[in-house]
Amino acid sequence: MHPTLFWVPFGLFGPVFLAAWRGPPDYPLAAICFIKIIEKLWVAMYFLSDVEQKYLLYQLLPTARERGVSRELRGWSWHQPPLRPYYEDLRLPMYAVASKYCPTDRDVYLRFVEGENPVPNVKVALGKVLHGVVSDSLQAFILRRRMSFEDWWRGIRWGEIPARPEEVRMPAQRVWDFIVKMCEARLADVSSRQPYASEWDRVASAIPFLIEHKISGELLGLSGILSLDCYDYLRSIMFDLKVASEPEDWHRLSPVGYALVFESVHEVPVDICCIVYLNLMGEKIVVKKDLFFASDELRQWWIEERVGSWR
Repeated sequence: MHPTLFWVPFGLFGPVFLAAWRGPPDYPLAAICFIKIIEKLWVAMYFLSDVEQKYLLYQLLPTARERGVSRELRGWSWHQPPLRPYYEDLRLPMYAVASKYCPTDRDVYLRFVEGENPVPNVKVALGKVLHGVVSDSLQAFILRRRMSFEDWWRGIRWGEIPARPEEVRMPAQRVWDFIVKMCEARLADVSSRQPYASEWDRVASAIPFLIEHKISGELLGLSGILSLDCYDYLRSIMFDLKVASEPEDWHRLSPVGYALVFESVHEVPVDICCIVYLNLMGEKIVVKKDLFFASDELRQWWIEERVGSWR
């Protein structure tokens, strides 16, 4: 597991653990506080919990301001080395650069040179369905469209999903209900504090996300049709969703790559990225986050992987 995932709960919860360890009379209060923090930390999806917000404000943003990002490694420097594409006519999908499921990149070779496509399994199907659940439920809520899970379920094109409907229906419905309840709670909170704001303004403040935002990566030698899982436009955070996955260091490549693409097109700096790990443990939804600074080192790593993909 990535160090950040350990640091956030244990580094900040030290006093709570200490109070619980000492026993009465601090134990009950400490235990309650710990449970509340854990609930907020693990189930916030693209929303930042109180703990994550503090980590962003007091650790990541000061680090980003102090260390900064080199001008030549900003996406808007796409026209010069090292970001300038080597080939004018080659356009890669983001996964060809950022996916390291095969350490030798043979999967990329087989797909793009030999024309062979991998055989998807149930895990891949679940990932595809849950990605759709998260994006479509959020978009429906943001646009104030009345869409139930049943309405969404009937619209699935099962010819594109390598699984039987009964294999993925229950987890999909749990995640759908989870997202809707979370959005309703966020909207109710903003509405209580801003009673004179318009509905659109309340939604924009409560759920400040661009979901599945279509963007071109052509300036960086990528596909002209890329989709961002989520971009928080109030905090300028690039999110990437991983389903049924355990943390890997190379997972950071995707959101950093999308941050570079966003900078290349919109010329808006994106210093913070976040990977959201969505897993299901029985009937429980577990969400963990890796919130990090998109540093020069990570940007350079992405560039190196892009070069390797071209070769």
